[in-house]
Amino acid sequence: MDEQALLGLNPNADSDFRQRALAYFEQLKISPDAWQVCAEALAQRTYSDDHIKFFCFQVLEHQVKYKYSELTTVQQQLIRETLISWLQAQMLNPQPEKTFIRNKAAQVFALLFVTEYLTKWPKFFFDILSVVDLNPRGVDLYLRILMAIDSELVDRDVVHTSEEARRNTLIKDTMREQCIPNLVESWYQILQNYQYTNSEVTCQCLEVVGAYVSWIDLSLIANDRFINMLLGHMSIEVLREEACDCLFEIVNKGMDPVDKMKLVESLCQVLQSAGFFSIDQEEDVDFLARFSKLVNGMGQSLIVSWTKLIKNGDIKNAQEALQAIETKVALMLQLLIHEDDDISSNIIGFCYDYLHILKQLTVLSDQQKANVEAIMLAVMKKLTYDEEYNFENEGEDEAMFVEYRKQLKLLLDRLAQVSPELLLASVRRVFSSTLQNWQTTRFMEVEVAIRLLYMLAEALPVSHGAHFSGDVSKASALQDMMRTLVTSGVSSYQHTSVTLEFFETVVRYEKFFTVEPQHIPCVLMAFLDHRGLRHSSAKVRSRTAYLFSRFVKSLNKQMNPFIEDILNRIQDLLELSPPENGYQSLLSSDDQLFIYETAGVLIVNSEYPAERKQALMRNLLTPLMEKFKILLEKLMLAQDEERQASLADCLNHAVGFASRTSKAFSNKQTVKQCGCSEVYLDCLQTFLPALSCPLQKDILRSGVRTFLHRMIICLEEEVLPFIPSASEHMLKDCEAKDLQEFIPLINQITAKFKIQVSPFLQQMFMPLLHAIFEVLLRPAEENDQSAALEKQMLRRSYFAFLQTVTGSGMSEVIANQGAENVERVLVTVIQGAVEYPDPIAQKTCFIILSKLVELWGGKDGPVGFADFVYKHIVPACFLAPLKQTFDLADAQTVLALSECAVTLKTIHLKRGPECVQYLQQEYLPSLQVAPDIIQEFCQALQQPDAKVFKNYLKVFFQRAKP
Repeated sequence: MDEQALLGLNPNADSDFRQRALAYFEQLKISPDAWQVCAEALAQRTYSDDHIKFFCFQVLEHQVKYKYSELTTVQQQLIRETLISWLQAQMLNPQPEKTFIRNKAAQVFALLFVTEYLTKWPKFFFDILSVVDLNPRGVDLYLRILMAIDSELVDRDVVHTSEEARRNTLIKDTMREQCIPNLVESWYQILQNYQYTNSEVTCQCLEVVGAYVSWIDLSLIANDRFINMLLGHMSIEVLREEACDCLFEIVNKGMDPVDKMKLVESLCQVLQSAGFFSIDQEEDVDFLARFSKLVNGMGQSLIVSWTKLIKNGDIKNAQEALQAIETKVALMLQLLIHEDDDISSNIIGFCYDYLHILKQLTVLSDQQKANVEAIMLAVMKKLTYDEEYNFENEGEDEAMFVEYRKQLKLLLDRLAQVSPELLLASVRRVFSSTLQNWQTTRFMEVEVAIRLLYMLAEALPVSHGAHFSGDVSKASALQDMMRTLVTSGVSSYQHTSVTLEFFETVVRYEKFFTVEPQHIPCVLMAFLDHRGLRHSSAKVRSRTAYLFSRFVKSLNKQMNPFIEDILNRIQDLLELSPPENGYQSLLSSDDQLFIYETAGVLIVNSEYPAERKQALMRNLLTPLMEKFKILLEKLMLAQDEERQASLADCLNHAVGFASRTSKAFSNKQTVKQCGCSEVYLDCLQTFLPALSCPLQKDILRSGVRTFLHRMIICLEEEVLPFIPSASEHMLKDCEAKDLQEFIPLINQITAKFKIQVSPFLQQMFMPLLHAIFEVLLRPAEENDQSAALEKQMLRRSYFAFLQTVTGSGMSEVIANQGAENVERVLVTVIQGAVEYPDPIAQKTCFIILSKLVELWGGKDGPVGFADFVYKHIVPACFLAPLKQTFDLADAQTVLALSECAVTLKTIHLKRGPECVQYLQQEYLPSLQVAPDIIQEFCQALQQPDAKVFKNYLKVFFQRAKP
């Protein structure tokens, strides 16, 4: 072996050596006999360096995984012997190998096992067991090999081909017949031998039993001698977590409902008498988390048994199962309420399913009602934040608590299904008592009280948020709580979690304010002062900006008396913060978007006359336009690239804010009614010069483009005079991404204005195409994935543009480009349909082709088009689906084929018998299609039902492809 290259395997080696080692590994993988050198090195223990041993196993692994079938019988025998002699050597080694080497060796054994067990090495396990016997080192490797085999055979995270899946099933069947009882016996011997002397090996063995129990005969494990030993392990501190997991796997195994019930009950009796149900005596939270998972498994297994027995009509046993479930509820509650969230989280599944049973019972016993109440109180208590939660800098622990809260929310929703009255009464009790004394209550209790009110909105669902009508007792309870929330002064509580919960709840129950509008002013003040948009926490300000816009939008009819006051109070929040003065505004530009939208909504939905609305909108937008002009001049003069970028950002924000105000308008009608067309046209004239700025083109173009999209909706044809010069600027020096984003704008204009923009489209059609072709023809690195993807997306956008033009009845735009250009465009569509393996683009191309045939394919179509149909379009309909890359199992490709069928049907419709004759006598014979198939094809094509032909075409190409 190349000793120099091997030096690079050391993690501390420099990068040149490491590169060389990698290259050497690749070289050995390709070499037909290099694996033999590695096998020999392992068998004879040539190297003591761990990284070289690992390397040798990697080379062997590659050989077994990818090239095994190329080896001779003798060579295959050599690999088997190498592994066995390596295993024998481990028995004698003074020191065990490092864990990573043992795991890699186990993987190689497992790969060889799945390759050879059914054919050449049926005695695999017997050979290994005869070598390892009960030697602790040998047992360790034997157990690692078993885990590696299990993951090869049953690990659901590994994607297997259907061939591998069939092989794995066959291996498991053969193992069950031939060796599983012996393996189980070996596990029993290992456990018995090492349970008190070698906890590591015992835990490994318990893990193996837990893994295999899911697919072997359960009676081999679920019997007195095994279960008693496992229960014994539950009392040994170093073994009990693994024993718990092993029992969980046994309990989880699918089996007859009555047998499962008996198994669970017998386990529970033993565990209970051994004192495991006394949770409060146990201090080891890691063990309790595993134990909670076990109890959850037992509870859910009993519930599955109950469900099956009810379904089978076995009422007597179902009653017994329900009784068994009920006796576990006290334990479940102890675990649910445990202060450690992992322990609590592990039992939620059982809790949830238990409530599902209660939901199905027609009448609940007093005990069951008490259980529901106890679960409810537990959920309320566990929803509470703890002291350690870091609100300013949320990390992994905080994220886990947020996830845990989501699980508790599901429990609360399920409680509401079982007993909505009880839930409402409990929440009301907690809420009222907490808010009475909020000034002296800890933040987490105040937060959870408001949170519970918030959660009721989803737990007690109504249509369209109508919580304050309908059921009188529910409506009045919610109304009381909301009134308390907004009048108690709790919005002043000095903790961000309480403040945010207050605003979230106010917005969630906005319908309350239509019933009691007298509370709107005090809530608006909370939004606008130091409690909301001017809070000391940026997180609160940001969220409040969004919630404020929702609040105003949903209550726009009630906002009229407050509009001027609100606009005055938010004036400073609308400031466009320029980059130079270092002024840190209260809100980020994203948050300001919501404030601008809110201002727009207030003005547009007000009851003011049009002149007043126009004046207010001018006041809102004029400062933006003035700032924009100044900043654009500064940008033109800026030298430093960082300064250019920050100025461009600021300009982009200004355009974005103006765009956002227009969201208050649904169409041109509303803009006209408010007298606002003129101010938006002024904005257009202010913003468009940015397109000719040579600096920071990407960011400036993107903002102006978005504004144009909005204005096409708001101003309609009033925008048209601005489009030609805007387009001309946007087509200058553009990249793939620019074009890709520009084309949807042209599509929007084309689809909306159709004939109105025909002269403009005819004029800019070829310049746009030249820009597209120029980018598509630029050379790129062969393996530059992102450039290839950009070109693919641009190609799709180009075809989408042609589809919009033809689909909007504007084919004359193409027809008037001169014969040579028309042909060039048509050829690109044919190429798109046939040459590029992109089913989305292919589908669009066939839609374009069938539309053009429909428009031009008749007797009075353009000169030469009929020829083009037969020379190019008909062949495209066959060549595309015949390509190897045209995958008929892929859904997008099937849609492309469907459009291909429409194209052929349209040709037949326009050209009639002439088309059938061409296919019969010229085209299909040239493809060597058999005469009877040609006949069949032409008959299918002439069927009046297009669906019949679509289905036939798929079958036709499935048969035609090898």
